[in-house]
Amino acid sequence: MTAILDRIGRAFLRTLEQTGLWFDALWRTLTWLFRPPFDVTEWLRQMVRLGVDSIPVVFLTTMFTGMVLALQTFQGFQRVHAEQFVASVVSLAMLRELSPVLVGLMVTGRVGSSMAAEIGTMRVTEQIDALKALATEPVQYLFVPRVLAGFIMLPFLVVLGDALGIYGGYLVAVKLMHTNPVIYRQNTYQFLDMNDVWSGLIKAAIFGLILTLTGCVRGYYTSGGAEGVGRATTYAVVSASLIILLSDFFLTKLLF
Repeated sequence: MTAILDRIGRAFLRTLEQTGLWFDALWRTLTWLFRPPFDVTEWLRQMVRLGVDSIPVVFLTTMFTGMVLALQTFQGFQRVHAEQFVASVVSLAMLRELSPVLVGLMVTGRVGSSMAAEIGTMRVTEQIDALKALATEPVQYLFVPRVLAGFIMLPFLVVLGDALGIYGGYLVAVKLMHTNPVIYRQNTYQFLDMNDVWSGLIKAAIFGLILTLTGCVRGYYTSGGAEGVGRATTYAVVSASLIILLSDFFLTKLLF
């Protein structure tokens, strides 16, 4: 019994320690964000890496999610003769929930892991110590461009995901299930308002901050050589994914 309580206590303390490191890194990142010099070239490079290079993944994920959602809801609504509401369900689900969460998780797996591996490799090869020796602040040089790129570019990816998901639902409902295309288009926008759009974009921006900062923090505090880099990469993906899913509930409660 004592051993079990000891493990629970150690896990609890480790969680508190990691939470403290995360919020300390967030504060330092926000502090250095507004201090010169501003490396605009690096900012743009990270935006291309996180945003433009993630378009194929977002395309496949959201398009097929919209198609599956339309297929499942159509078959369910058909039992109660409510097929005309498929478009409303697909559009609301994509805008409010599915697109921000799925894009956040996919970008976490693609970019968050690579950030943790990159910065972790710099840590174990003492490149971060070399930056400090050259009077370069590692948070400003490594964290700020990546976090800023995630905060700015993820909403654009979510807008793209919204459009692709709704279009995927349209293809299934109209072309496969032979729903009236005019009624489908009308019902797509019938129950939407601007709060549905803005809530998804706010979620996307926060998820972008979470996944990039988590990847940077996990990489920055890497130890143990190559094996430590592998652990940091795994922890970055798992931690960011869990934080996104947990924060999604509270953001939904707050925004609606």
